[in-house]
Amino acid sequence: MDYEAESFNKIAGAIEKANNAFEAFKNRIDQRFEDLENKEAKANRPGFGAHKLDADTTPERKAFRAFMRTGDDAQLKSMSAGSLPDGGYAVPKVIEQSIEDLVVNISPIRQIASVQQISTSDFHKLVNLRGTASGWVAETAARPATNTPQLADVKPPMGEIYAFPMASQQMLDDVYFNADTWLAEQVSTEFARSEGAAFVSGNGTNQPAGFLNGTPLATADGTRAFGTLQYLPTGVSGAWPASNPADLLLALVFSLKAQFRQNAHWVMSKATLSQITQFKDSSGRYILSPMTAPGVPATIFGYPVVEAEDMPSVGAGSLSIAFGDFGRGYLIVDRIGTRVIRDPFTNRPYVGFYATKRVGGAVVNSEAIKLIKFSVS
Repeated sequence: MDYEAESFNKIAGAIEKANNAFEAFKNRIDQRFEDLENKEAKANRPGFGAHKLDADTTPERKAFRAFMRTGDDAQLKSMSAGSLPDGGYAVPKVIEQSIEDLVVNISPIRQIASVQQISTSDFHKLVNLRGTASGWVAETAARPATNTPQLADVKPPMGEIYAFPMASQQMLDDVYFNADTWLAEQVSTEFARSEGAAFVSGNGTNQPAGFLNGTPLATADGTRAFGTLQYLPTGVSGAWPASNPADLLLALVFSLKAQFRQNAHWVMSKATLSQITQFKDSSGRYILSPMTAPGVPATIFGYPVVEAEDMPSVGAGSLSIAFGDFGRGYLIVDRIGTRVIRDPFTNRPYVGFYATKRVGGAVVNSEAIKLIKFSVS
């Protein structure tokens, strides 16, 4: 009897051991399937993929995530110096930097202009118009006073740029939806679209003053008022010269001083660029060198082309082509800090995120940028 009980116990133990091994094997398989499903879900969810935000797990970012998903602002309020009375909060630095990086990649003028971060809207830039005079003297000769430099005070007009993306609460609740990455992508796209138009043709009222703002003149450098750009006319209203139109582009290049030609860019719309693809030089060669690789821009006479769809199309009196050193000619100022207000009430069941930032811009050197005007004179 004892022998039979011992044998039964051995068999039961072996069965239990086999069951445990099978259960462990089943758990491993289930976990692998779950991992694969998670990866697939992440790959197909908006806002996911390799991104520098994914690696950041700072307390500030965790608090901001909780604020986005649930509206819980207790922890964020305790650590945020940028909270507003109406419930808005400064975006954490890692998300702010991500927005800035994405905007730069999208906004064509921001890629080539000078950009400065400021902490106050009362920003002024002093521009030296003619420089300080100098002279040659003997070793022991007197040093008479030289002429003082002539300065111009430029205050780039600023305005508030905003975006108002929305997400369903279910999306925010979903652990596979990266809410802050999604926010950065949505905000940066809208910021880039709005500011791109303003940097080109903004009127300076509650927005940047674009480089096409104002009335350009055909007069040469040294005779125009500060802040006024020079243009070269095509000689035909709304059209290119009837013969040798490439010569006009070459003339525009050499209307720019040598110091500005080193880092010069062409700026025009895709429609205008498509017309230039047909132009040839005196030797019968096309003047446009197309893109040779992704990220390598096309060039005209060796100078890179920036496609800005906010540039006017060719028409009567249009200023459709710009050429110059925008890094020295146009200044963009960013008031530090993007702020977000969470709005779960206006458009239920969606949650809106009202993001704002102050941006300004103005021409700071009107000799560094030249234009082509499609006019008789």
